Amino acid sequence: MKLLTLFCILLLSFSCSKSTNAQEPETSTDLKLIWEENFDSASLNKADWNLELGNGCPNNCGWGNNERQVYTTNNHQIKDGKLIITAKKEGDKYTSTRMTTQNKHQFQYGTIEARAKLPIGQGIWPAFWMLGANISEVGWPQCGEIDILEYVGKEPETVYTTIHTTDTHGENASSQKTPFKNIEEGFHNYKVNWTAEKIEFLVDNKLVYTYAPLEKTESNWPFNKPQFILLNMAIGGNFGGPEVDDSIFPQEYIVDYIKVYQTK
Repeated sequence: MKLLTLFCILLLSFSCSKSTNAQEPETSTDLKLIWEENFDSASLNKADWNLELGNGCPNNCGWGNNERQVYTTNNHQIKDGKLIITAKKEGDKYTSTRMTTQNKHQFQYGTIEARAKLPIGQGIWPAFWMLGANISEVGWPQCGEIDILEYVGKEPETVYTTIHTTDTHGENASSQKTPFKNIEEGFHNYKVNWTAEKIEFLVDNKLVYTYAPLEKTESNWPFNKPQFILLNMAIGGNFGGPEVDDSIFPQEYIVDYIKVYQTK
């Protein structure tokens, strides 16, 4: 009887452990690195990146958000294996950098992450995000937008993670505001796990938000198509402003790397 009881306990223990393991999320051993940018060249690789220039005019003045910066070719550099985007006040205008992998690298599903150090100050708005590769055909927000990281200097120690779709976009976007003490100090990891069922947002490997509509439609789930990556630092605008503290400039948004993994 004791032997039978012991056997049953062992069998139950084995069954429970198998069930738990089956429900565990993907680990690094389940994933394959398919693209990375380590910023280890002397300058930005034009085979990987586009620089978007100007103020968005005439078709999208203020980049659709009443932003105050002008994007140039002179506000970024690669130094010591890191990308440095510098926002400046130059005379009566603000300048910065916006870069994308549009038409060069696009991804559908996977883990997309960056390690970055944030700038600080009223009016600053750095971001690491994605847009649907079909934006030229269907427009925004129909293409879908995944904001892996947004930070606004007017709200210190806070990170925003957001989804924009036809159903929910702009001020009515599906968004999570998460407090992180001393997030401005040092480098931190910003990541999404994107599958056909859901998009998980993580900061320093802490899950902060999950977007997973139960009934998926074109209006709430345009995320069954490829997206490309963007990095930029905006100034002012509907979200970052409206006030801008000119005394903070220049400010640096520093990116150590970007990596994209997919299931093996």
